[in-house]
Amino acid sequence: MRTSSTILLFLGLVATAAGQTLDQEGDMNQFLLNRMNAQPQGKSAGLDPKRIINKSSSFLKEREPEMNAEEYALYQRVVEMFETNAPLAVKLLEAMMGNKEPPSPAFEFILGNAYYNAGQVEQAEASYRSAVKRYPEFVRGWNNLGVLCYTAGRYADAVPCFSKAVTLGDRDPMTFGLLGSCLEREEDNVAAELAFMQALGGDPGNTEWKEGLLRICLQQKQYARAESLVKKLVKDHPKETRYWLVYANILLSENRKLDATLVLETAAGTGVADADELAVLGDLYADQKFGAEALRTYQRLLAVAPETGERRLLTLAGLQTDAGKFKEAKETLDRLEPKIAPARRVELLSARADWFVAQKQWPAARTQLEALLQVAPFNGRALLSLGRAHVAEGDPVHAQFAFEAATRVDEVKYAANLELANLELKNRHYGRSVEYLQQALRIERSDAVEDYLTRVKSLAADEPRSNP
Repeated sequence: MRTSSTILLFLGLVATAAGQTLDQEGDMNQFLLNRMNAQPQGKSAGLDPKRIINKSSSFLKEREPEMNAEEYALYQRVVEMFETNAPLAVKLLEAMMGNKEPPSPAFEFILGNAYYNAGQVEQAEASYRSAVKRYPEFVRGWNNLGVLCYTAGRYADAVPCFSKAVTLGDRDPMTFGLLGSCLEREEDNVAAELAFMQALGGDPGNTEWKEGLLRICLQQKQYARAESLVKKLVKDHPKETRYWLVYANILLSENRKLDATLVLETAAGTGVADADELAVLGDLYADQKFGAEALRTYQRLLAVAPETGERRLLTLAGLQTDAGKFKEAKETLDRLEPKIAPARRVELLSARADWFVAQKQWPAARTQLEALLQVAPFNGRALLSLGRAHVAEGDPVHAQFAFEAATRVDEVKYAANLELANLELKNRHYGRSVEYLQQALRIERSDAVEDYLTRVKSLAADEPRSNP
């Protein structure tokens, strides 16, 4: 009913929150990146655009454009309004724009700040662009323009703004970090790596920039560097669950299963582990043949993620059955049964049937399969197993009924036709065996079945003489 090849366990791979197992390195990397890239588009945990823009309202002498006396007088009156009454500040500043003389780039910049505080982002961008066009060395004009583009998710537009600010002498770690984030999203990993390193040079404790550099290392499969970064993140933020799972998966990428197990044991022991971590830890135990530990971990998983826990326990029972550990498999199924959801009742009945079949307890297996088919009458695998149980009990008539029913289920139609061909061959009904083999070959071509058909045809040719 189920072969061990259909059981997917954690063989140096990674389990998702939904309980799926990923079997390609690219999938694993993407999973890790998804775990690390938790910020929504255009957002940054350390970014407060309004704070940056308001902070920029004080000018740097001898490095940026200056206002004329009239502009400066008005600026002093309204700057305190930016956070308390931005719309009024905008009106007062716009009144100055009605003068015949064009305002200074510095005044346009301040107007942009006022627009931003008033929620008029498009007007703010237009003011910043005019200011930097007229005064190309306006550092904070470029920086504020970059912040606007970044928060709007326009990373390609933000890159040249932050780059220009850096070129003009901006050494704020936030500028480097935001530049790195934009470059990463534009898939310029080499430049992004350099920017994140510059950001960390000025702000070595910044978690966001460490995460950015970690993502770059994962994309480039630099697992040694990634491990160093995530170890520091785990040390600094031991309650941050996702770091533990990323740490374990980096170790698994290097096939260091025991180390990964120890990491997740620590997370589970300190109460940090959530469903993802428990699922992976249980899979690692099962893969390393630690059945008792796997069972205990999956039971914990069952409490926090019932669906995933049920699936894992059923998988564990199947592996124990395949390995001939029938006592352990029965214990796993017995512990699962009282809590299993109705939607998984069929899978539980199927696992119990497998348990009986593996021990060749045919009457008990048949009883279990019949109970399963009362709940799910079109379960193809159960019909196949029931037919095989009847064959083992020497009841070809009921076996044929079961196999014929299985031919009406697409997923097992091929196997059912082969079973019927074998049954007819044993009964020396060679012509009917040929028909079933031909039906199977219409579904799936196979050299082995073609050879089998040729031999049975030769027997069928003699059937009239041998069976007068």
